[in-house]
Amino acid sequence: MRTGVFLLAPLLGLLWLAPAWAVNPDEVLADPVLEKRAREISKGLRCLVCQNQSIDDSDADLAKDLRIIVRERLTAGDSDQAVLDYVVSRYGDFVLLRPPFRASTLVLWLGPALIAGLGLWAIIAFFRRRKLEAALEPGGATSDGQKKPKPLSADEMRRIEELLKEGDA
Repeated sequence: MRTGVFLLAPLLGLLWLAPAWAVNPDEVLADPVLEKRAREISKGLRCLVCQNQSIDDSDADLAKDLRIIVRERLTAGDSDQAVLDYVVSRYGDFVLLRPPFRASTLVLWLGPALIAGLGLWAIIAFFRRRKLEAALEPGGATSDGQKKPKPLSADEMRRIEELLKEGDA
């Protein structure tokens, strides 16, 4: 039993390396310098199928095609920037995991901050309106936000006076 556990444990430990297996052995370049450049470029390109994975980590067919294109361009002598420009010219800025800050990508960069700001504004407005409504209700609210008791009606005041008179007698 222990032998089986000792053999199985290293295999299970290798499961965390699964994304590294996305690059097939037939894609790997013979030149280690070019391969390292290809891997770095691939880590910055989005898989258009998976959309939240780099082509270096994706097993999708389109990601494989893009990895091959990157390697072909590098072996043809293109610089890293030329390879990126080529891929972006074919697929647009969306293929970049870190798109540039331009007018066309402004919503992408500022959208989350705008949504968070609107959410914060809505929360503040909600609590201000709630506090104002509590202050305008009969009895209003105290300075610490607690509701004041409602004033007594004429019948209640009359009843209190009767009870006080009975207590004096």
